[in-house]
Amino acid sequence: MITAGAAVQGTAHLAGGQGCQDAFKAVGLGGTAVLAVADGAGSRERSALGSHIAVDTACRVLAEGIPRAEDAPQVWTGWIAAAGARVVEDHLRTVEGVLSAVPAPGGPVRADALACTLAAAVLRPPWVAFLSVGDCFGTVLTRGPAGAVGAGAGVRERCHLVLPPPVPGAAETVFLSSPGAALRLRSFVLWEPMLSGVVLATDGCASLTLDHPSVRELPPETGPLPSERFFCGLAATLRANGGDAEPLRALLSGPGAARTGDDLTVVCALTDGR
Repeated sequence: MITAGAAVQGTAHLAGGQGCQDAFKAVGLGGTAVLAVADGAGSRERSALGSHIAVDTACRVLAEGIPRAEDAPQVWTGWIAAAGARVVEDHLRTVEGVLSAVPAPGGPVRADALACTLAAAVLRPPWVAFLSVGDCFGTVLTRGPAGAVGAGAGVRERCHLVLPPPVPGAAETVFLSSPGAALRLRSFVLWEPMLSGVVLATDGCASLTLDHPSVRELPPETGPLPSERFFCGLAATLRANGGDAEPLRALLSGPGAARTGDDLTVVCALTDGR
């Protein structure tokens, strides 16, 4: 299993002297990987700390009691739902503990000062389990025959947006520290025998990694589509270099990334492709 990630400070954050408020983490467990990405709220002064607490909490909780590959769907769905609720609970407990241990000069600081969104995933082929709170998004990769069986046959990797970001302006962003966050938690599992990877990203990456449906001559109601150039190209590069994240960092820092002023963070886990 190959894991890699990178976080790049957004151009607007850089111009305003604001540090990167995103965080990511990936844990390899042999043939299984646990990964998480968090996006700190730009308007909250300690959201970067909240993001780091979120990814640490998610990876710790999700690394425990992972179902077996041969377990039934209801085992996986029950496990990720329970784990998601625990992530929200443990995150808030940790945030409150940090705030109580380090009193602020101006008086008590509320938990929403560390507000952040979160997406996390567990990859244990042929299963991948997701949970999210807020506007981060997730894509899975699959590998299958590129053409007819024969001398020219090969294997093609495809990308699928399975955890889309919310429609802009559709609703107020929900953070891990928001009241009722556990009730707004999204959790689900996918069983895919051709599964080859999973990629999580913060919403600042949308313009770089997602295509408007018109690019493929589809109607607007189709919604955003994952860019094969980005996701499949990234997977091929990481497999070729053994997981060196520098090309990913270069992608997030390149000209295409300048279209957004937000921080850009991506973390992924890939099978070895054999």
